[in-house]
Amino acid sequence: MSRWVVSRTIGAPVDVVFSTVADIGQFSRAIPHIVKVEYLSDIRSGVGAKFRETRDMGGKQATTELEVTEWVKNDHVRMVADSHSVVWDSVFTVRPDRGGTQLTLTMDAVARGLLPKLMVTFFIRGVLQKALEGDMDSVKAFCERRPAA
Repeated sequence: MSRWVVSRTIGAPVDVVFSTVADIGQFSRAIPHIVKVEYLSDIRSGVGAKFRETRDMGGKQATTELEVTEWVKNDHVRMVADSHSVVWDSVFTVRPDRGGTQLTLTMDAVARGLLPKLMVTFFIRGVLQKALEGDMDSVKAFCERRPAA
């Protein structure tokens, strides 16, 4: 298993930050590289919500199907994707912090098979870290521009 952890202190209330990361509609507005979202379930937010996210990755588009498997309002949301023999398990956690919010993303990748393990461990580790840092910076900027919910 590989793990990435990225945190940001955001000058916005917990409810604003949580709704930004827990609602794919808001999240897609916060992340400039998300170019399309398709809902795959009648549930749009909360446990059971399924969606397909398309991102621009340096001129190429990458599509991933995700499902919300845990959702505790103003605490955490977990999204899981199974793609290319890797299960991607992402948890966004929010905590009050000095009048703002501490947002932490913990992403685990469990690869099935030697080639996927090598790809995750050696080839995409740094690229993914940089991408996650960029996403968190985008969420921070977006939330700090939004009014309180």
